[in-house]
Amino acid sequence: MTIIILTNCPAGLRGFLTRWLMEISPGVFIGGPSARIRQALWDEVQQYADTGRALLAYSTNNEQGFTFETHDHKWHPIDHEGLTLIRRPKARPAITSQPATGWSKASKRRRYGKR
Repeated sequence: MTIIILTNCPAGLRGFLTRWLMEISPGVFIGGPSARIRQALWDEVQQYADTGRALLAYSTNNEQGFTFETHDHKWHPIDHEGLTLIRRPKARPAITSQPATGWSKASKRRRYGKR
């Protein structure tokens, strides 16, 4: 079983993949090509994806039962003691504006007993 997921890729690439795989949702292709055809398809995806992203997942004979490859994703697969895991980049802290100085209206009411 092979799954290819495309995001923001040219329509021509999607048309090319429909020759070998079935498009079950926009940008999601599934099928059962041979390993040689799967590799040829993945090479074409990597060559013609332009600024888009792509993910290839396929079944193999390992502990997880599948493996996957990515193209231009922020998340990258890594091998950890025989298991393929996804490494996500660390989230950068959001830049917040400086808090307002002085007392809030609620604290002024509490302080002066006005309700």
